[in-house]
Amino acid sequence: MRGSARSLRPRRAATLGPVAQTKQQIRALLDGAGTEPRHRFGQNFMIDQNLVRLVADAGDVRAGELVVEVGPGTGTLTEELLSRGTDVLAVEIDRDLAKLLRERLGANEKFSLVEGDALAGKHELNGELLAGLAKAREQAKRVKLVANLPYNIASPLVIELLIAGVDVLAFTVQKEVADRLRAKANDDAYGPLTVMAQLLSRVEVLRTLPPQAFWPAPKIESALVRMTRDDQLGDQAGPLGRFVQQLFSFRRKTLRKALSNMELDADALLASQGIDRQWRPERLTPQQCLALFRASGRAAQ
Repeated sequence: MRGSARSLRPRRAATLGPVAQTKQQIRALLDGAGTEPRHRFGQNFMIDQNLVRLVADAGDVRAGELVVEVGPGTGTLTEELLSRGTDVLAVEIDRDLAKLLRERLGANEKFSLVEGDALAGKHELNGELLAGLAKAREQAKRVKLVANLPYNIASPLVIELLIAGVDVLAFTVQKEVADRLRAKANDDAYGPLTVMAQLLSRVEVLRTLPPQAFWPAPKIESALVRMTRDDQLGDQAGPLGRFVQQLFSFRRKTLRKALSNMELDADALLASQGIDRQWRPERLTPQQCLALFRASGRAAQ
């Protein structure tokens, strides 16, 4: 595992940004806004002061960069990011929290807010978010995601952000998703998400986080993940994603049967790659999936 607790040790007190919000302060802010944690939005707020700084440290946030924060909540991580001199583009779907953020941080010229879902569809980013990413590229800014991601959108979101050109993603997520991102071929957690993540980035799971680091405490462990963009796909990311999704939909079948069901010449295709036709799809490494895709002719479609 790359990365270590030592490399993510919080900064010394003299250089710390604002003090992270406590559970009591978050509850008070929510009460004042007339709202409460909403399960449908996957809201679990960070209440561990060290964790807030560790997430920002994991992103190596610097002045002059654009940091996207999806699910900023009451703004505790947002304030830490702003204190480091970066521009923050926050995306918040909860209207009450969006209003709270505008009231608390709207006067800061480095803060901007997109009110809405970060995803416009299963494989499509919010239009305002895309516009913000495009503007940053025009200005030659490095773009990062640093966030306590809402659990219900994490998997599709990280892939779409990598495809869109985000340089680094540092985020907390449920450990199950972290396990899928870093899995190896033939692991139980291995699947289409693994293949896409590892062909688009270098994945590091930096540490496991207990439920008590969040409020309300989730019923499962979380993890701090860093993904550094290392794109091997270019404009073929979309077609490969569809190919892999279809291939793994036959994961209980042999590769010969799965590829035949995809209307491909399975025997010739597998022979060209030196792959045993009795293997199942989860035996394929990400690189083998990519090689099969390219050899299949689907890349040209």
